Amino acid sequence: MMTHLRPALASLLALSLLTGVAYPLALTGIAAVIAPDRAAGSLILREGQVVGSALIGQGFDGPGYLHPRPSASDWNAAGTSASNLGPTSAALLAEVQERQAAYEAQNGAPAPVDAVTASGSGLDPHVSPANARAQAARIARARGLDEAAVRRLIEAHVEPPLLGLWGQARVNVLAVNLALDAAGA
Repeated sequence: MMTHLRPALASLLALSLLTGVAYPLALTGIAAVIAPDRAAGSLILREGQVVGSALIGQGFDGPGYLHPRPSASDWNAAGTSASNLGPTSAALLAEVQERQAAYEAQNGAPAPVDAVTASGSGLDPHVSPANARAQAARIARARGLDEAAVRRLIEAHVEPPLLGLWGQARVNVLAVNLALDAAGA
């Protein structure tokens, strides 16, 4: 029995070390050299302080800020989740209608779909350009800025689809809000 057990355990240990330690460390090292910002979590720093990540959304609810998509996890990255409510759910319909009414009351514009539906992860850092543009007037009023200036700032932060082919144009909420704060209003 030991003649079979010893090679099996040795193989288990060797492959565990190779695939569970050596390979991940090698990939992490390569990533740190090739794309150090991404390997570190795409953290955004302001005055030496981490203020967020370009890849993980966070909540903003002040009238002078661009608001993100709703989050089923209340922006908790440790407990990220979707609502698990299906398209025929009366509870989901009620949530969407409530969000739509609130959005339209705040912004005076029709609510785009991403303004009333949570993303699958609950941590989407982006909104659609239509959603961002619809919030421009509210942001401008709250900050005492010209609406055209806010719209230009939003347009400057529109990210195109990947390689111009995959996905949709999007606006990073944190990037816009940091730019608004940097504008000083």
